[in-house]
Amino acid sequence: MAIKVSSTFLLRKLHQLTGIVPLGLFFFVHMFTNSKAMNGEVPFEKAVQEIHDIPFLLFLEIFGIFLPLTFHSVYGVIISTEARANVFTYNYGRNWFYFFQRATGIFLFFFIFFHILNFRFGLIPGLNMTPIAGNAGLSYNIVSAEFSIPWVMVFYIVGIGATAWHLAYGFWLFAVDWGIIIGENAQKYALYACTVLAFGLFAVGVNAAISFVRPCGLFPAALCEKSSAVKKADGPAKF
Repeated sequence: MAIKVSSTFLLRKLHQLTGIVPLGLFFFVHMFTNSKAMNGEVPFEKAVQEIHDIPFLLFLEIFGIFLPLTFHSVYGVIISTEARANVFTYNYGRNWFYFFQRATGIFLFFFIFFHILNFRFGLIPGLNMTPIAGNAGLSYNIVSAEFSIPWVMVFYIVGIGATAWHLAYGFWLFAVDWGIIIGENAQKYALYACTVLAFGLFAVGVNAAISFVRPCGLFPAALCEKSSAVKKADGPAKF
């Protein structure tokens, strides 16, 4: 007898998969690259240039980031609109976790759209109008100038926190829904681990962001090594 699989089931599985494999991996790489700013302008711009030098980068962006991101975001919003919040009726921890997962998903839909327009394309009026794409040698100054604006820094810190939680709890949901973690105790300890991961990613992301306006971020400057490399003059020093 043939087994019928509903399209909703497949779409939800694809939604989970795109959030973990291409997008989750991209977030880890993104945080690692941004953390290069702890050691100053030259190491960060070298890391950005290395990304620019990846063969077939445009195809990687389209099929590895933009298309999965579009599907995951749009279908995530659809799921969120269908959900019925019951955190006040059933005040359980996992109900709140699920609520935050949906809430952060809605917020990230707008935040990531803003982030892409701002840094990838330079299309936010009144803010940076120089895209990082194609301007690796200016990337540190572009980000530094943006993060020197208090509301932009706060907005990005909130965005980092939302992304860290959404991804970390998404790992837990993926592991449970795909039958990787089955036992109650295993799920409980996995949830603890994912919570720790969320705080860890948040700390790394915030420190990276602050590194663009303060050497070494939240750490004492003595813990970071300022690059002794001399940067070639390829654009204006400040914006």
